[in-house]
Amino acid sequence: MSNTNSSFWVHKEGHKPELLCGSSASYTVVNGHFIMLVCSTIILGGFLKTLLKNSEVTVLMILSLLGFVIGQLAHNSIEVHKIVYPLLKTPSYSLYCYFSPMIIFMAALDVDFCILKNVFWQVLLIGLVSLLMTFIILGYVVLKFNKDLWDLQSSILFSMIVGMTDPVHSVNSLKTIGISKTYTDIIRGESMIICGFTSICFGVFRSDFLHISMFTEFRVILGLCLDILGSIICGYSCSRIIQFILTDLFSNTLTSIILCISMVYMTFYIGESFGMSGMIALVTVGLNFDSLSFKPRIEVTITKFLIMFSSIYQQLIYTFFGIVIGCGETKYLRFHTVVFMLILFATVNFVRLLTIVLVSPLLMHANYEYNWRWGIVIAWSGIKGIFSLLLAPDIHNLADQKVESPQLFILYVQGISLMTMGINSYMMAHSARTLGLCATSLPRQMAIQNAIKHIQEIIQNTITLFKTEKVLTNVNWTLVEEKTKIEYIIPSSFEKQCNDGILSVEAARILISATKSFCPIQGKDNKFLLFVCHVVFSEEFEYAGHIITVMYIYPMIMHLWPMARELNVSGLISVNNYFVFLYIFQAAMKIISLKRKYFHQYWNTLEFLIMLVGIIDIFCIYFVKLRPDNFALIQMTVILGYFRIIRFIPFIKLIIPLLINIVDVQIKKRLRLMYSITKGYVKSQEDTKLLIKQISSRESVYQKLYEILETNKRDAVKELGLIEHEGRDVVIALKTRQAIRRVIAKALKNLTFLWSRGIIDKHEGIEMNKVFLAKIKALNNFPMAIPPPTPDKYLHNIVWLENKDVLIEFFKERAKLAYFDYGDVICREGEMPQGIYLIISGMAILHSSPPTFGIDSSLRSERGSKSMFTEYCTSGDIIGELSCLLKRETEYTAICETILQACFISLEDLYEGFDVFWPSLEYKIWLKFALSVAYQYFESSLIDEDLEFQKCVTFNLAYVETLSSYNEMTIDNVTMKFVIIVYGSVIDTKTEVPYLAPCILPKTCEQIQGTSDLSKLLVVQPSDPAKNTDDPKVMVSTGLRMSQREYNWKRKYEERNFPLSWNRSQTTRIQLP
Repeated sequence: MSNTNSSFWVHKEGHKPELLCGSSASYTVVNGHFIMLVCSTIILGGFLKTLLKNSEVTVLMILSLLGFVIGQLAHNSIEVHKIVYPLLKTPSYSLYCYFSPMIIFMAALDVDFCILKNVFWQVLLIGLVSLLMTFIILGYVVLKFNKDLWDLQSSILFSMIVGMTDPVHSVNSLKTIGISKTYTDIIRGESMIICGFTSICFGVFRSDFLHISMFTEFRVILGLCLDILGSIICGYSCSRIIQFILTDLFSNTLTSIILCISMVYMTFYIGESFGMSGMIALVTVGLNFDSLSFKPRIEVTITKFLIMFSSIYQQLIYTFFGIVIGCGETKYLRFHTVVFMLILFATVNFVRLLTIVLVSPLLMHANYEYNWRWGIVIAWSGIKGIFSLLLAPDIHNLADQKVESPQLFILYVQGISLMTMGINSYMMAHSARTLGLCATSLPRQMAIQNAIKHIQEIIQNTITLFKTEKVLTNVNWTLVEEKTKIEYIIPSSFEKQCNDGILSVEAARILISATKSFCPIQGKDNKFLLFVCHVVFSEEFEYAGHIITVMYIYPMIMHLWPMARELNVSGLISVNNYFVFLYIFQAAMKIISLKRKYFHQYWNTLEFLIMLVGIIDIFCIYFVKLRPDNFALIQMTVILGYFRIIRFIPFIKLIIPLLINIVDVQIKKRLRLMYSITKGYVKSQEDTKLLIKQISSRESVYQKLYEILETNKRDAVKELGLIEHEGRDVVIALKTRQAIRRVIAKALKNLTFLWSRGIIDKHEGIEMNKVFLAKIKALNNFPMAIPPPTPDKYLHNIVWLENKDVLIEFFKERAKLAYFDYGDVICREGEMPQGIYLIISGMAILHSSPPTFGIDSSLRSERGSKSMFTEYCTSGDIIGELSCLLKRETEYTAICETILQACFISLEDLYEGFDVFWPSLEYKIWLKFALSVAYQYFESSLIDEDLEFQKCVTFNLAYVETLSSYNEMTIDNVTMKFVIIVYGSVIDTKTEVPYLAPCILPKTCEQIQGTSDLSKLLVVQPSDPAKNTDDPKVMVSTGLRMSQREYNWKRKYEERNFPLSWNRSQTTRIQLP
């Protein structure tokens, strides 16, 4: 019987190895029926799984026993031995590489990385403590109670393997009973950490790294760290490639799945080939994937493939290792073997329980959801599985002293694995149900019930519709309703929102993780924790830290001064130790209060690094005392001593707010200066237009220059709007300051006039002048910024409301807030108006053809330029006034240049106000419109007139007259200084010369007649009129051929020709407070 060099059991020596079954092949090795054995195992496993209602433990137990029987037959029969011989000559490492990649990838893929990173420190803590307890307790039990005389290395390797928790089976029993995914991911994450660490350790043993002559602990630790880091980098790089394959929307699904599985194996083999851990690389790949990393609907397909392959692999592995155990000598299977297996089972669960007891205080402190109930459930999660079984043969292969019964390693691991799968899985699920940890929370129940109710309504409507069809008249609808009844459904829309582009990938991942990990939280009142939080978040604690830093200035100066340092060495060491202790105390208080959020703040991270450097400094000083002749250690200690200066870096925290204030003031000054310059530039363009109009002799030249000036002005106004949008508080403060300055300047002008006329004597004039100058000087300390008023306060800015409480309260109850985004259309040219918009913040641009001013199209065709009209509206401007007054189509399109907030008053509410406050309110809006048109087009002619809106209303300095078509009006040059057509058109009844708005009627015009449906004229009275009255109608009662019923006439005329209709779906409106 010839030996084979490559077999299941591999010796480190150069001589030929023995096979697992204990006997080599004494026959000519030929291709047997091993493939048929594999296929039969898969078919039998599927049949058993179907028959036993998915009881996986029972299936694996039956397959293990069947494998043991086949192994015994192979041990005694050459024909059966030929069938299983390909398995026996396969190296155990090859089986590990065949089966483990797919299973570890599936386990990692099911873990939500967003959840795991939030509990990473808890998971790492449980994993490290579990490894430590396993080494100590389980290693001791193996050495103490095992009668097979295993050496120390075999015992350590065996304890490492038995200590591994299976990442698949450890949570299978919890996934179907409603346990929070946070805890299943904690268990599975800990399992993957232990599996990854164990695989790296076995890789180190396989590479003979521990047997080289230059072995040091430092090199081992460095090698482990590099293996872990390299595996993570390799896994992350491969995950990017796989994700690129799976997210290609145009790729074939089957091709994507094949490439995905191939890349999984390639990632594993690349990691193992370069001396890293392929298992950690695949864990990294799986953690980088979630439901959003796949092309839509491909995740379910890949998951089904992975579940199918993992189930088949597990059945094959348990069958194969049953065959391997059966091929060994049965004389080693004694009663003590069963006893030792039970001892191992009890020890494994005791180690798990002790681990949870040790880490529970920290978990309860770090996580409000954790309690003793969760501790009991997690204590039963130490389930062993396929990874322990795959590594079990390496115990014999890597042992220094070979044993006569290597199959016992596999027997113990496989027995414990099956026992924990059956007993621990049942106890986990039973404990969770008994302790009430699998109940769905009330909010989640409500969400599920609402979804079920909605779908049931759809089903019921469908059934009702089908009942009316003749083809389905004989259907048993009672049975249909019973079979289509929905009992349970979990709604999830975040993936769909992400696929539709509504949510970003990162936002969807966070929401999905929150949904999966949702569970009720019971608050705990920890008085000590509340006290610590109160201390840490107090200003005194912050100032105490700065005081500590200030106190260390003097010791630091002494440390940097060589002579002082030599004279006070011991004192400086004591002071340094004291200050490091204070830094540790400060960091500990913050960590207790903030927990894992402590490192979310960069200043805390810096303070933590300062504390670590201080601790290292203390240790270096201590080691220098022990080894005073070590020159390198002394040099490092001296360098670290100079690094103590970084303890003063936190002082920057005190300087940063001051620097921010300085920069903020400079920015506000710059904005204020830019606004003033731009506003002055706009004014200069307007003045230049008037000047050019006076000096230009050619119309074409004037038109060209006018367009240039208008473009410059428009661009400057746009910049004003942007500045006001970005710095509203600064612009409000600037405008307020300018208003105060203008009022004081006006008062000084009046004071000078009264002084010059002798009404005020010199002494009184000087004193009053000092008062005004003091107020002007006080403006130098005026605030740089004033917070903008609340939206309801902006109603006071509407001039035609005159700041009257009755009017403001009336519209405040009806006004709404409208929000617009950049590019939104507020109103379109040619549409009926919805209402008026008072801009609160933001800027809009108005596009239209030149304004018509109500002139008939026949007359308009002869007017000037046909270029587009553009205007910018900013905070305080009103959009839609004229269109609402006329109830006619809007003549411009208003588009938001920035995010815009406006106060909206609907057309119905506006006309309700007209009816309640008739006719004064409508008249005041026309007066405001007339004054704005007059100043816009005829400012140079009105420069000496004080036509403020409030003065015009109070003192009747100017008023508005209305002319309809064919109505006449007499012009009295004694009582009328200017008559300005602001809307519509008229004709001189004597000369028949037409005048189109906007236009100032010449003094030669004595009587006019309206030629438009509606014409509005602004009449400006002289400063000292012959007669003065508060009623504008008395002034021209002899000349006006139309009574005050024109308001009612206009309203009837417009309602007859322009019915109210509009769409209110453009904006989101909120009732003003």
